[in-house]
Amino acid sequence: MEGIMRVRRLGWAGLEIESDGQTVVIDLVTEAEPLSSVLPEGALIPARPGAMAALCTHLHSDHADPAAIEGVLVEGGVVLRPRATNTAWTVQAEMCFAARSLTVRIVQDWETVTVGPFGITAVPSVDGLGDPQVNWVVAAGGKRVFHGGDTVFHGYWWEIADRCGPLDAAFLPINGAAVNFPHLQPASPLPAVLTPEQAVVAGMILGARQIIPIHYGIEGQPAYVEVDDPIESLHMAAKQHGVDILVAEPGAEISV
Repeated sequence: MEGIMRVRRLGWAGLEIESDGQTVVIDLVTEAEPLSSVLPEGALIPARPGAMAALCTHLHSDHADPAAIEGVLVEGGVVLRPRATNTAWTVQAEMCFAARSLTVRIVQDWETVTVGPFGITAVPSVDGLGDPQVNWVVAAGGKRVFHGGDTVFHGYWWEIADRCGPLDAAFLPINGAAVNFPHLQPASPLPAVLTPEQAVVAGMILGARQIIPIHYGIEGQPAYVEVDDPIESLHMAAKQHGVDILVAEPGAEISV
């Protein structure tokens, strides 16, 4: 019997997923720097307390906020995350996790964890900076949603669709950012995140009923340059490929 899954956008890449009165959060960030300083005021929405699990696609500070996670997890709740690595962009989150008494579980690709009504599957992803990253398929009440972290385009989409579909919604990054960071030199001018058209094609291959864009809205940062007008580009690509798009502002709730 199918139920109702409600998904609330928390801003940037953050989601809160509710089914049968229980919640999990994905890539929750509320105050972690530098993200909170470069997004418009009100762009990061706090999650409700009582989450059964917190899922981190990867340990960059704009996707993993241990302090925020500690504040919303129910007693006995679990953090699900990919393997550890010691790089410039993961060390902050690793130190913050180590300083807290959180139950943390490292997951591998294709591993499924059951938490309350949720079946949570880690699926392959490719991080644009080369750090460990997973994406997530969360199933509950006969519904399934995909969360794409800030992956680049890769060749795992077909297998994800085959093993985890059908998908009711795919939350996909769209800003196509080109980065120029001191620890990654020489810099690459190529996108380190899905572009709008790549997100549409990924969602099409995944067979998602609709695509909801995430991970966009930073301007004026010379070391992190998004594509121009990512939402307009997304709509144009969606029209070309015949894919349904739903743009949800931070705080908006979607029933799938």
